[in-house]
Amino acid sequence: MTTFLGLGEMGSALAAANLKHGAGTVVWNRSPGKAPSGATVADTVAAAVAADPVIVACLFDLTSVHDVLDPVVLGPAAGGLAGRTLINLTTTTPNQSRGLAAWAADHGVTYLDGAIMAVPGMIGGPGSAVLYSGDAGAFEANRPLLDRWGTSTFLGVDAGAAALYDMAMLTGMYTMFAGFLHGAAMVAADGGSARGFAAMQAPFLAAMTGGLAGMASTVDSGTYTGQSLYFTETALAALLTASEEQGVDTRLLKPVHDLVRSQIEAGFGAQGTARIYEELRR
Repeated sequence: MTTFLGLGEMGSALAAANLKHGAGTVVWNRSPGKAPSGATVADTVAAAVAADPVIVACLFDLTSVHDVLDPVVLGPAAGGLAGRTLINLTTTTPNQSRGLAAWAADHGVTYLDGAIMAVPGMIGGPGSAVLYSGDAGAFEANRPLLDRWGTSTFLGVDAGAAALYDMAMLTGMYTMFAGFLHGAAMVAADGGSARGFAAMQAPFLAAMTGGLAGMASTVDSGTYTGQSLYFTETALAALLTASEEQGVDTRLLKPVHDLVRSQIEAGFGAQGTARIYEELRR
């Protein structure tokens, strides 16, 4: 038996994956009527928590976690949270996750933080992955449950580690999506469709990811070899001009150009483009 708090799209997917494996599932949601078929619905958070020693929280944000669980911790609910394991899959920042871990420790709760690297439809299927950090014993003890959702990776006892890698990886995702939309706007100015552009852009971006390992090596070594910042600035200047010619806003690209320009002005123009890593670290 496992208790699930929160039945948004992701919370529902997590609970449904548990049910698919024939496991007992207790659910609670602020708004009724969202329980997946086969789940036991708890009327209150306290009743849901009391039903099982493992609690999975997938709520809206940090405030929601406290709003839902603080009354259980502070109130007369049977057993409260003390002695139970809280697996928090709510999206939080690294420091928020560390704060929740400290809060849990203060109340005798074992804490495992998780970051879901998938969309709801992927849960339990190929490509779904979840990063974890916090209590190592909780991770190992609950592997059968965790592995129902996707590939489980433990990043260490720092409760903020999973959230850190989640945020870092999402940075790449959102800037990729924004870059695609910028390009789609450019071709649309001449009558091109976003669908047609996507068919060309997707394989190109996939090929470009092959260069990440080499870029990572030059960053870690501090050598910053590769295509020079001088060359990159010229390319970015052309992209800015072309965007303006197509009537596309340049607010997405200009900060990248400015990072490159700043490193050139600092005397590093002959070094590789990865040198902007040093600019970002400031």
